[in-house]
Amino acid sequence: MADGAAATAPRRVVVTGATGFIGSAVVRKLLSYPNSDSVFPLSVQLRAVARKPPEPAGAPGFLPSPGFLSSPGSLPSSGPLPSPESHPPPEPLTFPGSLRPSPPPPRPDTIVPVEWVTADLADPASLRGVCEGADALLHLASDIGRDEERCELVNVRGTAALVGEAVRAGVGRIVQLSTAAVYGAGPHAGPGVGEVEPAPLSPASRTRLAAERPVLEAGGTVLRPGLVLGAGDRWVVPALAELLHRVPARWDGGRGLLSVVAVEDLARLFARLALAPTAVPGGVYHASHPVPARNGDLMDTLIGHGVLPRPGAISPQGATSPRDGPGSVLASGPVLASGPVLAPDLSWDACLERLDAVPGRVSERQFALLARDHWYRSDEVWKVAGCDPGPGPLVRLAEAADWYRSHLQARA
Repeated sequence: MADGAAATAPRRVVVTGATGFIGSAVVRKLLSYPNSDSVFPLSVQLRAVARKPPEPAGAPGFLPSPGFLSSPGSLPSSGPLPSPESHPPPEPLTFPGSLRPSPPPPRPDTIVPVEWVTADLADPASLRGVCEGADALLHLASDIGRDEERCELVNVRGTAALVGEAVRAGVGRIVQLSTAAVYGAGPHAGPGVGEVEPAPLSPASRTRLAAERPVLEAGGTVLRPGLVLGAGDRWVVPALAELLHRVPARWDGGRGLLSVVAVEDLARLFARLALAPTAVPGGVYHASHPVPARNGDLMDTLIGHGVLPRPGAISPQGATSPRDGPGSVLASGPVLASGPVLAPDLSWDACLERLDAVPGRVSERQFALLARDHWYRSDEVWKVAGCDPGPGPLVRLAEAADWYRSHLQARA
């Protein structure tokens, strides 16, 4: 369908990685459009592609494949976690657990065609025809393991084969999920796209960067989010929980600024890019919330919701960071006026000494990724897409707090 076609015509969207953390959120958002979005009153036809099919018949949340979804509430809500993720650390972690985000309440008046397709980026033959008849491809699948050969096979060659199928089928829009992890160790304090050279440190990040090339050559759009928060997150908050146990302090004063986005808002952005009457110009975009989150505020918010334990609250010292004044990048951001404060306030060197003294799964490099400046200017994509970035990831944490508490309890 060419851009500018009648807004009431069906929009046929292919989503890869459709059962993953971000992929499932994007699927839910796309399926909410027919009756919940006043801007795009479209009839969405969705082809959901995953390496593994949804749960077997009889399991909670089972969705036939292929078939019709009677309501968004029928989306898979549990089951094995496939490979797609948006925010791999330099050395990806795997945390146990089978909980998935709860789907939205059913809408009995919603009938949306959904075709489930099992395909594997490591097997190009399985991708043949997957984009046939589609108007948009949202490519959210990748391998984030440590095996260089496997990552090359899936992320680079698999993406090239998928994009080749999309081009052959005449798909008008291709949007790929990449990651800000391609920039490497940092610290990074607010560069825009093209203002810092990628320096990926892991097989996953190196191959995900290489996988952007076929998408860009096809005129597609690449999104590089930072840390993604929300129900279903098995990396960010679980890693913070471990780090807080090993280093029970305010890390380097909690000053580190992070590019963060709520999974719900990232899903809205993907849906907007798929369905908007006018396409966003191709290229690379940072895709976090425009206002970076301070690490200390993130930790305080999680403690305030009972997601993380309070390791001895103290009174705020009243010191003001020079980045907090009028016109600063945080001036309009969501900041707790009061609440739990971690004690003691440790220098970065002291934090690393404590980290080294208590063994764990999170590395020093990953600690730095979560505690020190790693933020990238992300306002452009929201503006060009005409998409409200939402209230911010710290505000959204209230919606995910129950899921995080249950997930961390199950892990413990």
